[in-house]
Amino acid sequence: MSATIHQPTTPLELADAIRAAPRAIIVGAGTKPRLSRVSEDFARIATTKLRGIVEYEPSEFTFTALAGTPLREISAALAKCGQYLPFDPLFAEAGATIGGTVAAGVSGPGRFRFGGLRDFILGVRFVDGDGRLMRMGGKVVKNAAGFDLPKFFVGSLGRFGALAEVTFKVFPRAQATRTLRLLARDATALTKILTDAANTRWELDALDATPGEGFVYARLAGPEEALEVLAREIFARWPGATLTAEAARQLWREAGECAWAHAGGTLVKLAITPSAVPAVVEAVSGLPEARSWISAGGNVAWVSLPPGKSRATPWNWPAVTMRGAGPLWPGSPVNYNVFRAMKTALDPQGRYPALDS
Repeated sequence: MSATIHQPTTPLELADAIRAAPRAIIVGAGTKPRLSRVSEDFARIATTKLRGIVEYEPSEFTFTALAGTPLREISAALAKCGQYLPFDPLFAEAGATIGGTVAAGVSGPGRFRFGGLRDFILGVRFVDGDGRLMRMGGKVVKNAAGFDLPKFFVGSLGRFGALAEVTFKVFPRAQATRTLRLLARDATALTKILTDAANTRWELDALDATPGEGFVYARLAGPEEALEVLAREIFARWPGATLTAEAARQLWREAGECAWAHAGGTLVKLAITPSAVPAVVEAVSGLPEARSWISAGGNVAWVSLPPGKSRATPWNWPAVTMRGAGPLWPGSPVNYNVFRAMKTALDPQGRYPALDS
């Protein structure tokens, strides 16, 4: 891989760097390194100096930030006004940037109740394959004109263009939260809790599970008095316990940073449905020292393989490798027809990596 790393500080400098490179790959803070591992003939252009919140309107519940802005800076600014990004963006403590998060298309436990990153992005400013600085979408929630093209950049891995600036809508943070740990004797029982809990009136804030431990974690959010009532109802249905505030904080930190995964190992994200959870658990159990985490009510599975034992595991579900060895897309084939059309329109010269590389 090319040793030269360009670090533009403005969108115009980013456009200049792109035009000067026949082939380019955009990198952020490197928290998901497999996504940007390409051949050596690609110039590496980092966004880490392209940072700062350009505009923040708390009363409008929107903000605009340069692509290299760390998530923790954005979270801190939002917290001062009692607001946050409800999809719980991942790897914030590790230094992940807002642009890298969009390009990777990853969401955290909060996706269960409020939807993923794709549901909160409003606009993007980017450099296309011809080196043009362009804008798609808007800076206000009610801007509904035309196609919602910014969503195509979610999970695009820098294949359509280089993100320079992004605009998001945000939500007010809940008054209080409470995390319940529910017991599940096996994968079938765990799956039933996930599906049954998702189809109640409780409107859980998050619903994750750790198959290796046999637990389902339900996060409640709202007024404190309401959480007490909900907790009693849930425990009347399933055995479990309420985590202390510190234990809950540590749990959701582990989920948000994938701190449960093998350090230096391979980390794969699987797109599944709750009914597939038992099959995923069985597949993981057949891999030596593999670990897993189920998120978003059973719609996402994370699998970690240890260093030195990672191999190209052919998953039966759409999958992407975030860290470590193995192919970028190790799962079942995806129909790229719409994405190929978008690629042709925005990067006709093939300046950025191919969709499947």
